[in-house]
Amino acid sequence: MQRTPLNYLLISLKGIAMGAADVVPGVSGGTIAFITGIYEELLASIKGLPTALPVLWKKDGGVKKIWEAANLNFLLSLGLGIVLSILSLARLMTWLLETHPIVTWSFFFGLILASVWYIMRELNRINIQVVVGFVAGTLLAWWITTVSPTETTNATWFVFVSGAIAICAMILPGISGSFILLLLGKYLFMMSAIKEMKVAVILVFMAGAGVGIITFSNVLTWLLKKYHAITVAVLGGFMVGSLNKVWPWKEVTSTYINSHGVTKPLTESNVLPTAYEAVSGQAALLVPAVVAALVGLGLVFAIEYVAKMMKR
Repeated sequence: MQRTPLNYLLISLKGIAMGAADVVPGVSGGTIAFITGIYEELLASIKGLPTALPVLWKKDGGVKKIWEAANLNFLLSLGLGIVLSILSLARLMTWLLETHPIVTWSFFFGLILASVWYIMRELNRINIQVVVGFVAGTLLAWWITTVSPTETTNATWFVFVSGAIAICAMILPGISGSFILLLLGKYLFMMSAIKEMKVAVILVFMAGAGVGIITFSNVLTWLLKKYHAITVAVLGGFMVGSLNKVWPWKEVTSTYINSHGVTKPLTESNVLPTAYEAVSGQAALLVPAVVAALVGLGLVFAIEYVAKMMKR
């Protein structure tokens, strides 16, 4: 695929949006990849990495051929945007979630809601299999967001498995990798390992992530090729189910202490704005929340409009 420098700049911008989503607990970078139209190419590129590596050892092509076979221009442009975003926006997103949680969550609620419409619009027809897939995806994602975190072993094999599962969630629309780590009881463990630079633990986790993302991308690519409509319906359902996690008004039911010794919410239950004011003693900020949700909705439609203009 021939691309201009402007095309790669746009891919990096999409990576920035993915990185911004990845630093938000409960929001997946996969969601952004889907609505920006690069999801299937991302999966195919990741899938192609293992098959492209042997090309390096062939006499004809060498590094140039492996570079093209692995679509590394695309992956590096996207990865650059993701890394820059995480490094530059992590503190901003953390600040927004701590100081303006209702407005921030409302924005992501609107963003995901519009994304569901955008994704489901790709379906040419609706049949019973598509409906069942959509409902199944919704219920599974909803259930995942309600599961309470558990205590698990710190054994090497489980750290490897945790890395494999968490990275899959990061490219799955609707489900956050950091949230899955929390459910697996490995979020604080890995944060502590990174803080204390436990290289062995980090390498095992990264190895699991590498195996997981390549395996999962192969599975998803195959599903999208063989059962495109049903797979899209399930992914759309995952996004609907994830709305349970990003609902702006919540009542904290239990807490935990993070790696910095700060008390954070562990489990929460959704409440109506009126009930939120009663249980928290704080304003529900209904009007700002609605405005933020509409901005999130509008952003998806704006991205779609720009994408159409670029194609023209």
